[in-house]
Amino acid sequence: MAIDDDIRLFSIVPFLQGFGPEALRLLAFGSERLVLRPGRELYRVNQAADCGFIVASGEILLSSDTETGTQSHGRYGRGALLGELALIAPSRRPVNATAATEAEVVRISRSVFMRILGEYPDIAAKLHKRIAAE
Repeated sequence: MAIDDDIRLFSIVPFLQGFGPEALRLLAFGSERLVLRPGRELYRVNQAADCGFIVASGEILLSSDTETGTQSHGRYGRGALLGELALIAPSRRPVNATAATEAEVVRISRSVFMRILGEYPDIAAKLHKRIAAE
């Protein structure tokens, strides 16, 4: 996919609202795309999390294992950001994420995300306010 396609995708992600075109371009350059077949795990509960994933196509199922089976936490499609907390702080995955259909995701590492926030302190301040308000 072209960088411009990634920028268009990133522009619909609510968490990235306020990122200007240059910041989105840097984010696109620093990201990588992964294609997942149906049933392939993206991550498992309690795994160390150092990145977030934006769903570019298909659907990702979030679930957790319970004593009586698997509990679904929803299916997420194009424009969904999974693991946004991992973009700003070390954390662990709270649920399992599995491709419900053939899917393509864009992986954004914490180091790239933090570098962009460092280069654009105004974006970092807006993001901080938005997170604090939630």
